[in-house]
Amino acid sequence: MASLVGAALAAAGVVYQAILRNPLADPYLLGVSSGASLASLLWYVGWLSTSAATLLAVGQQAFALLGALASVAVVFLVSARRGRIDPVTLILAGVIVNAVNGALYLLIYFTHPEIVARGGAFIFLVGGIQTNLATQQELAAACAAGIGWLVLAYLSGPLSVAGLGEAEAESLGVRIHRLRWVGLIVASFITAAVVAVSGPIGFVGLICPHLARLMIGHDQRRLLPAATALGAVLLAAADAISRYLTADQFLRTQLPVGVLTGLLGGPFFLLLLWRSRRRAEAVA
Repeated sequence: MASLVGAALAAAGVVYQAILRNPLADPYLLGVSSGASLASLLWYVGWLSTSAATLLAVGQQAFALLGALASVAVVFLVSARRGRIDPVTLILAGVIVNAVNGALYLLIYFTHPEIVARGGAFIFLVGGIQTNLATQQELAAACAAGIGWLVLAYLSGPLSVAGLGEAEAESLGVRIHRLRWVGLIVASFITAAVVAVSGPIGFVGLICPHLARLMIGHDQRRLLPAATALGAVLLAAADAISRYLTADQFLRTQLPVGVLTGLLGGPFFLLLLWRSRRRAEAVA
């Protein structure tokens, strides 16, 4: 499961960075993780656990997926204009949706002491690999991520051209606006599918595309599978380390893997910002 989540997040990160032409783009940029976390918490509290939901056998992971897709839909509606997506507006809308979802999550979490006491919703606050998932939940996440990855692999050629800019891509026959729609929707769907079973594990989709780019270059046809493999290895290793620290009694409790990836990804993000600033100063 750790490898599946890491691979999906890394693949989505490649697509986000290529389409938005932003090296700091992340799979959670469009409110995917915050929407899934909020919907999961609402289900856990019982607000969405109605009789109709029970009859339809809709579980917590299904609600998390729906919440993630709903947040992405709001971001798309805000940023779309005349059928075209503006990357700058898209990022700003995603930041706002993330902030609102995060505030609502904390409001509900801390106004319901029974949630804090049970601790079941904590996984959707920091992210972690769950070991109590049903086989159907694991298969659903794997199928969604696998199908989405095949679509992204099919689009990897046009994605390489999309990095040149709108005018250059259009001159080479790439319909850049349709490519943005399809790429962002599929990448968001993949992210939502794995966030629904793992919670918001950050920085994997940011780090792995950059590491793969340093190794093999900017060709999306090679970058996508390389980053996917790196994501699978990185998150599986991080989860193994967190469980080893717990088993070795170095920690008194299970360390969620989202905490570990955040500790590793934060300095990496600052390094990227520093390099981008130095590059801009050199050009100026």
